[in-house]
Amino acid sequence: MAADLETLKSSLRIDGNDDDELLTGYLSAATSYIKQAIGDENGVTGFYEMEDVNDLFATAVYALAGSYWYYRTSITSNTVNPVDLVVDSIIGQLRGLYSQKQDEVDNNGD
Repeated sequence: MAADLETLKSSLRIDGNDDDELLTGYLSAATSYIKQAIGDENGVTGFYEMEDVNDLFATAVYALAGSYWYYRTSITSNTVNPVDLVVDSIIGQLRGLYSQKQDEVDNNGD
């Protein structure tokens, strides 16, 4: 399940197409951020498409893209609250899986 615009819009309860370009950018930025936080696909080919990874990865992308949507201001006089607790938790889990798969690749010489 790859992260897609329609699912993001549904999760954010957004109707219409006015913000599609912005939301698409958020999806792209969230995808890049999470992949950079975990590891690129050169180390473990097909990692993000693996059955035990795909849903976690998509959930993290939707959570982070949703945070980008809800917290669009970069400067605020209010107290800042962490918005990516879900993302941090999933990234930690995926890093462990990535490391495990990387070890398997290294040990097999693939």
